[in-house]
Amino acid sequence: MKKYRLKDLDCPNCAAEIEKNLRKLGGVHAAELNFATSVLALDTDNPIEAIRRVIKQVEPDVEITEHSDAESDEETDFDIKRELVLVSIAVVLFFVGLIFKNRLHSTPYSIGEYLVFIPAYLLSGWTVLSNAGRNVFRGKVFDEHFLMTSATLGAVAIHELPEAVAVMLFYQIGEFVQGLSVSRSRSSIKSLLEIRPDSANLMIDGKLQKVKPEEVIVGDTVLVKPGERIPLDGKAIAGSSQVDTSALTGEPVPLPIEVGETVLAGMINKKGTLTVKVTKPLAESSITKILDLVENATGKKAETEKFITTFARSYTPVVVFGALAVALLPPLLLEASFKIWIYRALVLLVISCPCALVVSIPLGYFGGIGGASRRGILIKGSNFLDVLTQVKTVVFDKTGTLTKGVFRITQIAPQKGFSKAELLRLAAVVESQSNHPIALSIQEAYHGEITPV
Repeated sequence: MKKYRLKDLDCPNCAAEIEKNLRKLGGVHAAELNFATSVLALDTDNPIEAIRRVIKQVEPDVEITEHSDAESDEETDFDIKRELVLVSIAVVLFFVGLIFKNRLHSTPYSIGEYLVFIPAYLLSGWTVLSNAGRNVFRGKVFDEHFLMTSATLGAVAIHELPEAVAVMLFYQIGEFVQGLSVSRSRSSIKSLLEIRPDSANLMIDGKLQKVKPEEVIVGDTVLVKPGERIPLDGKAIAGSSQVDTSALTGEPVPLPIEVGETVLAGMINKKGTLTVKVTKPLAESSITKILDLVENATGKKAETEKFITTFARSYTPVVVFGALAVALLPPLLLEASFKIWIYRALVLLVISCPCALVVSIPLGYFGGIGGASRRGILIKGSNFLDVLTQVKTVVFDKTGTLTKGVFRITQIAPQKGFSKAELLRLAAVVESQSNHPIALSIQEAYHGEITPV
């Protein structure tokens, strides 16, 4: 399947809807959209323009690009400064309007009140208003944007401007926090993906050529210099060294490698130069399988996520018709005030908005997976987070899991007339040619110059 990146995709619910609509499109054999990495894997006979139209129907601001082009893009989709400035201006206008509400209301036709509150309303709610308008034209009426727009425009109509602004403002603050959480979770997952090898030193007729790891085939020979990451799984056919396996196993102690021993992609060569004969292509390497688990973790949805998506489709129309009944039935049957009951109907629309449910539950799972990835814990999917609630006993590997495997000198106990300084110096000299964690801790504790004997 070909991969694309969706830029500016920040809504879990929208991602699920894009995936669903693409699967319904004729000529699409398979479609998987990973919200965690904003990567769309697609097997289709359709041109890219047809795919772009489907995406734009759900999220007009989302751009689709070739995944290979987007891989080097280090910029975050979420513009924190821009969003913070917009929210801050709206908050200032809102509180100015509240503080001077009586004075603003006493201006001719309450124009002062409109001049303060309407800009705040548009700054905080323009995205909601525009999405609601587009969705109505596409025949998609019953969603959270429609509820928010109906409630707030109704509040403006009955001259309850502070309420209209407050609803949009609190929603926008929630969206800002959501965007920030998504951005941080994506960053933590991307930082884990940085262990992927970038290049390989391929040996061709005795000469070295730097190529991408995916261009290397089984049987090729690659050279791994000290400090470089091993690009592919293989066997050492020349040289000896020690490799750092912590990215794969969590074990901090270097692993000695001699001729004939297996090395895995993602290990870091620490000392000597190794010549490695490739035994597996990049797609089948250990590091690729680990990274696939991380990248596709949010694709395995928990039952709660599936239920909320289905629930929201039926819930929203019920709320709309319920609010309509609240607005019309009491005034018609009980001769009550239309203004009071319309206001109550608008309150019902606002408090019943499903966006909190629809957004918070997928975002909660996504944040959990991202937070765990930042701490080096790989979770296969949201469904496994639910399974963890039933765990009674946990068995841990200690080194690199419960401990960091980083040693330090806590006490020096000299014997037979040696001073602490002299004993530490001698120990540092003895360990100066070793990079074992205990040896490194002794060298670090001795701050003087080490002269090997």
